[in-house]
Amino acid sequence: KTCVTDSTGVSNCKDFPSMLALDGYIQACRGLMISAVCLGFFGAVFGLVGMKCTKVGGSDQTKAKIACLAGLIFILSGLCSMTSCSLYANRITSEFFDPSFVAQKYELGAALFIGWAGASLCIIGGIIFCFSIAENSNSARRGYAYNGATSVMSSRAKVHNSVPDKTPPKHFDKNAYV
Repeated sequence: KTCVTDSTGVSNCKDFPSMLALDGYIQACRGLMISAVCLGFFGAVFGLVGMKCTKVGGSDQTKAKIACLAGLIFILSGLCSMTSCSLYANRITSEFFDPSFVAQKYELGAALFIGWAGASLCIIGGIIFCFSIAENSNSARRGYAYNGATSVMSSRAKVHNSVPDKTPPKHFDKNAYV
């Protein structure tokens, strides 16, 4: 719909005869935003499959490739959204500053700034997703072994039984102060 309200508060709305009767730049922006949403959905699905904490997706190398694909899809989604918002903002600003344009002039609204911020976050997230799979092959992963729980009494008994002159122990384990 397109609506016009006059100073008395009377509002007149008229339906668009067709969705294809809109201006070309609005249709281009709509198409780019729809493709950004679809790409974002598929990027999220691939991202879930490519994470190391899920059981779907195969080996770690396969998961790394899927996660990189998800990052690329997120970057592409962000670029579509950024292009759409920038195309619409360019049209709005060019009409606003054109002195020969006599129709109703619009200003940049909050939706454009939210769109730019969302597109930027999508691009940054895709870049992080792509680089998060890179592991250093130089440094081996260290595993940590759990030695079991020890109590303060057992650690004191061990130290006092081993040292007959009752000097304070030099080494305390992690539970000695509890």
